[in-house]
Amino acid sequence: MPRLWICFAPYIVMSAVHVAALFAGAGDLAAWTKLALMPLLAVAVVWGARGTAWSSPLTLLLVAIGLSWLGDGAGAFFPLLPTVPMMLLFFGLAHLFYIWLFTRHLAERRRLPLWSAVYAVWWVVLLAVLWPNLGGLAVAVAAYGLVLGGTAVTASRCHPLVVWGSVFFLTSDSILAFRIFTPDAMPGWTSPLVMLTYTLGQGLIAAGALVSLRARTRVEAAA
Repeated sequence: MPRLWICFAPYIVMSAVHVAALFAGAGDLAAWTKLALMPLLAVAVVWGARGTAWSSPLTLLLVAIGLSWLGDGAGAFFPLLPTVPMMLLFFGLAHLFYIWLFTRHLAERRRLPLWSAVYAVWWVVLLAVLWPNLGGLAVAVAAYGLVLGGTAVTASRCHPLVVWGSVFFLTSDSILAFRIFTPDAMPGWTSPLVMLTYTLGQGLIAAGALVSLRARTRVEAAA
């Protein structure tokens, strides 16, 4: 099997270029590098899975990454539709596939850790703060928050890389929510921060999934 970090090198480099472009205000570079992120992450997963039998967990992981790519490019792919609702739709679906993956295939603990209750507090506080600014998207944002929190909760039973990945993903979407619905309160540097935490989150989730699946393959081969 290839060394895992090598598989992720193109994704890491592209993520660094994208975040740097955002910091530098290079909009054109940021736009096309953003659309390259999830395809490179999918390549990392396929490359990292070499030597293991293709399985349902890998399919679920790639579907979640693909839906995330559609969410990343909602404005470019669906220019005639409102961008924020399309983002919520595709990322919401991606999180449902992540929840399925974590619950059915990657869970390493029988029970949820007590600390995972903090995600319920996060959801209540986030909605309480943003609600006056959500307008007609209030129900959609609340529903998206549930599945985003559900991803983080179910990830808490998985490999530590998946746990931290879900934390960064949740952090990214939380910052993004404030940027969308309270833009005057958010400084410019929070835009690259959204993508820094997002790329970390997605990458760590994918890496953690591969680590877990490769370890399972070794155990099964030794049995």
